[in-house]
This record gives sequence, structure tokens and C-alpha cells, in this order.
Amino acid sequence: MTTGVWAPRPDADWIELADGVQVDITRTILPLEHYGSPEIVSFRGLPGGDDKDHFALIFPSRQADAKIPLVRMHSECVTGDVLGSLRCDCGKQLTEALSRLSIEGGILIYLRQEGRGIGLDEKLRAYQLQDSGFDTFEANVRLGHGEDARSYVLAAEILRVLDVPKIRLLTRNPDKARQLRSAGIDVVEQVETGLHLNPRNEKYLQAKERRAARAAGSDRKR
Repeated sequence: MTTGVWAPRPDADWIELADGVQVDITRTILPLEHYGSPEIVSFRGLPGGDDKDHFALIFPSRQADAKIPLVRMHSECVTGDVLGSLRCDCGKQLTEALSRLSIEGGILIYLRQEGRGIGLDEKLRAYQLQDSGFDTFEANVRLGHGEDARSYVLAAEILRVLDVPKIRLLTRNPDKARQLRSAGIDVVEQVETGLHLNPRNEKYLQAKERRAARAAGSDRKR
């Protein structure tokens, strides 16, 4: 890692981690309509990998003292990210992250864990239960899943491949920071995203805020 301004590892076809694991990487520049031209990086052979195509977008820093990058971990949401669903705030959060990173620099890690890790079909079944009055977490449990089946261990491995041990994390979810710290990443600051409210996602956001408050309270008791 270079001194001074944060920068990713130099171009390479593979990286050998400290434990001897070799991770194959593919990287190229991706011009975006509204967010500059970040580098897109895909990974094969990540420790604990699930054969899904997780990737990172790396935006160059424009700040001379930006030694610790801003990082957004975003879990796939086809309905929100692609179709603009009003049931959630995922698409708005992705847009906010891309806009901010294109200005400040940093990394967006896109994790292929649709529907809080239960997949698209099960997410649609959860939507049916939400229409019956269950909140997003209760619906997942009703289907036999955990409240939130997402894991951020692979995001930590991606950060290690990129040689980024210390980050500022863009999120309102304290579980993301907790999981990254448990995986050995130094989260020096949690930067909150905006609250993207609309009449169709109000109950969804209220459920997320309640769960985040419980998680934060649990952390304070430790």
C-alpha cells in the first residue's frame, strides 16, 4: 500500500494472501454515465467464497489527505437497484453511495446476496407476508430463515486482497461494522447514509431502524 493518499494494489492478475491463498482478479475501467470512470474488480478464489461474482468499484481519491478510504458494502437488490422498487431504500442507497464515492473517492463492494441473503424467490415470498402485516425481518423468520442471513466476511477478504486494512464505513447498519471488525478490518468511523423515505417503504425503514437500535444497544452492553 502506498504511503500518503490511499491507493489500491497495482495491476495484477492474482494476489497471494498472507496465508498462501491465491486469489485471481480481473480489473478494468468502467465508464459510468453519472459517476465517472471507476475501476471494476472481480475476484475468484476468495477464502470462504461462494462462487458468486462479487465485485468492487474503486473510485480514485481526490483529497490529498485521504489515507483511509470511504467504503460502502452494498448487498444486491434487483428490485431496488435495477427496477427502482419503492418497497425498500436499496436503489436510493446505491445511488447515494455512487454519487458520494465519485466525489470523495473510495470503494463500493457489491455483494451478491439478494433478499438479505435468501435469494430473489424467497424475497418475493417475504413480500407476500409483508403485505399481510409482517415486517421485513419477521417475514424472513416466518419463511424459516434468520432475520438477516447476510455475511460480510467476503467483503473483509476483498478488502484484504485490495490491501485495505482500515476503512471509514458508509452505513446505518451497525452489524456491518461489527462483522468487519470481527473479521480483522479496522473500521475507524461509521458514516451514516441518508434516510430515503417514501410512503411505500415507511414501515420497512422503521423496522430497520428498530433493529439497528437494538444492535447498537447490544454493542454498548459488551
